Amino acid sequence: MKLKSLSIAVLVAALQLPTGPVYAGEAVGAYLAARQARYQNDFTAAAEHFTRALAKDPSNPALMENTVAAYVGLGQIDKALPVAQRIEDADLLSQVAHMVLIADEGRREAFDELLDRIERNRGVGELADGLISAWAHMGKGDMKTALELFDKVSKQRGLHSFAIYHKALALASVGDFESAEKIFAGDAEGPMQRTRRGTMAWAQVLSQLERNGEAVAVIDDLFGADLDPEIAELRGKLAAGERLPFSIITGARDGVSEVFHSLGRALQVDAGQDYVLLYARVAEYLTPDNVDAIIMSAELLENLERHELATVAYRRVPRDHPSYYIAELGRAEALRRSEKTDAAVEVLEQLAKSHGDVPVVHVSAGDLYRQLEQFDKAVVAYDKALKLYVERDNDQWFVHYARGIAHERLDQWDQAEADFRKALELNPEHPQVLNYLGYSMVEKRINLDEALDMIERAVAARPDSGYILDSLGWVLYRLGRYDEAVGHMERAAELEPVDPTVNDHLGDVLWAVGRFKEAQFQWHRALSFIDGGATNTDVDPDRIRRKLEVGLDQVLEEEGGDPLKVVDDGG
Repeated sequence: MKLKSLSIAVLVAALQLPTGPVYAGEAVGAYLAARQARYQNDFTAAAEHFTRALAKDPSNPALMENTVAAYVGLGQIDKALPVAQRIEDADLLSQVAHMVLIADEGRREAFDELLDRIERNRGVGELADGLISAWAHMGKGDMKTALELFDKVSKQRGLHSFAIYHKALALASVGDFESAEKIFAGDAEGPMQRTRRGTMAWAQVLSQLERNGEAVAVIDDLFGADLDPEIAELRGKLAAGERLPFSIITGARDGVSEVFHSLGRALQVDAGQDYVLLYARVAEYLTPDNVDAIIMSAELLENLERHELATVAYRRVPRDHPSYYIAELGRAEALRRSEKTDAAVEVLEQLAKSHGDVPVVHVSAGDLYRQLEQFDKAVVAYDKALKLYVERDNDQWFVHYARGIAHERLDQWDQAEADFRKALELNPEHPQVLNYLGYSMVEKRINLDEALDMIERAVAARPDSGYILDSLGWVLYRLGRYDEAVGHMERAAELEPVDPTVNDHLGDVLWAVGRFKEAQFQWHRALSFIDGGATNTDVDPDRIRRKLEVGLDQVLEEEGGDPLKVVDDGG
């Protein structure tokens, strides 16, 4: 019987609504709801509705494949498995179904079944199948065939680096650390692409060979001082002379998992996030304690705006793992983005107790407090972070900048200005800092010439930033250079067409040059965006309404401000 071929690319967007009595009533609703959920990457709803639709049409290939994909996206491989088996029993080729069946066979270490599947052309793809076959032979104890298969894959165009990486892992997993080290070092089979996990594996191999100093040098060469928690712990143990076990891969099942994990990382460059998530979920299923795969899934879910699922994924990282606080920071951000700010605050407050010696924990808390406009708490959090940072740490400039914003919002200008200037000392010419400090001075009507210089430098660095161009137009307005301000302000409004502040400023500038009707139009636009729910505390809607009633000149007079006055030719 000739096999019919499906592809993971056959998703809901390509489906045509089947006709016939089976799709009457409830089934139509289930199908349409499933399609909408799939468009929105709502895997929970998609799984529910596709399952309902499939119950009405159990042999529909596209419904089966989409049901499997939805459950894999949820990380529920066990629920995807029966449907994947039905796809196979129907003599259909489906990449996502094959991934699920491989995950099941690999987890059960049913390596004969796995090899038979690939022999029957029911695998994932040329690269994955070659590597999976090699690991399956290792699982059967046939190291000779496994190495031959790794070598065979390495000879294929563009696949060399993947193949020798897995070959090195395989050699190390059976204790042949000398051969593995030669591959990692590039002394055998050519240079290998340096990756985070590959570097960890190489360091562990060197440690087994009692070459900890070289292992530390390998880590420093790739990462410098920018170490994530797990790498930092690894380096610390190596520097202390501890002989580390080789733990990246402990057996063939781990090797199959690593195939999906490493390919998923490579696919992130070009493939869709939902497709890459399938690889991450399979890697998780094969090695449930693989924190790298867990965090990869969580990050992909965040990118897909499935924050509730990302939260669940982050919570799976064990408390005693070095990356626990990274996962908790991710969970707090996912909670914040799903508008569960109280829960996000609670996560960060607990993290500050358990990991209070980590600066980024306090920075994240400060950022959240600042977003919640709890500026006094933000300052306290940033204070704690700055006390922990090493002098001129890479991130220190940002903390001064963020604390400066909080001070400015608390009307603590002296402290705010000091922070902004410190941020510029640590990170000269950063456009965000130049713009914020310059704009703040404009609003306070101080140091206008310096403010203009700062903002012009910010514009030079970010010429397409509407907010920075707004600052430039506004300082020119404050300096009485109204005609010069118009063009910059109009360009700012083009770049930020629905921002109330930008439109309000444009209205003021247009009024200043005598274009009164256009000014009123911009003020009306600004009000419409405020009434439409735009969040902008810098705009006073009552002031805009008063300008519409009596004009800007009268409002300035009522406020006791300086009247509009065009600068003379002498500047």
